[in-house]
Amino acid sequence: MALVVERAMVLLMVMAVATVKVSYGAVYKVGDSAGWTTLGNIDYRKWSAPKNFQIGDTIIFEYNAKFHNVMRVTHAMYKTCNTSSPIATFTTGNDTIKITNYGHHFFFCGVPGHCQAGQKVDINVLKVSAGAPEPSALASPAVSTGGSVPAPSPSNADAPFIALKGPFGIIMGLGMVLFALA
Repeated sequence: MALVVERAMVLLMVMAVATVKVSYGAVYKVGDSAGWTTLGNIDYRKWSAPKNFQIGDTIIFEYNAKFHNVMRVTHAMYKTCNTSSPIATFTTGNDTIKITNYGHHFFFCGVPGHCQAGQKVDINVLKVSAGAPEPSALASPAVSTGGSVPAPSPSNADAPFIALKGPFGIIMGLGMVLFALA
């Protein structure tokens, strides 16, 4: 019996480690079914606003390459629709961009008049997303720069509690139950 429990624990721990390392990014097609266009008065600000972009996500720009392109630009260039020196220019009509860092990612169409007509989008990747800890928060605890940390109340001072969420928490919880039964 002890050997079965031990093997089950090892399997659960391997699954937990695999679960923590695997992350899936979402795929977003800019403009959804309309794509990247000036037709139909697409409001790309409204399109991007409700989305929770994260590192690892993929942004797809689909458009007719005869009439449009995609330029990645700075914030200043984005505000003024300045096409003079983009960070990058994409022209295939089916451009895929992987998000690799936090912050704003500014894009517009460099065809004259298109940016001014609203063919521009700000992909904002927040450092802390709803329901997911920041990767660095898993590596080390946050350090307070001011104020004092209150002492634990007597009712919980002797009983530390660690909350584990998601698939990792479920797997580790099952592992702890099996360990307790052994």
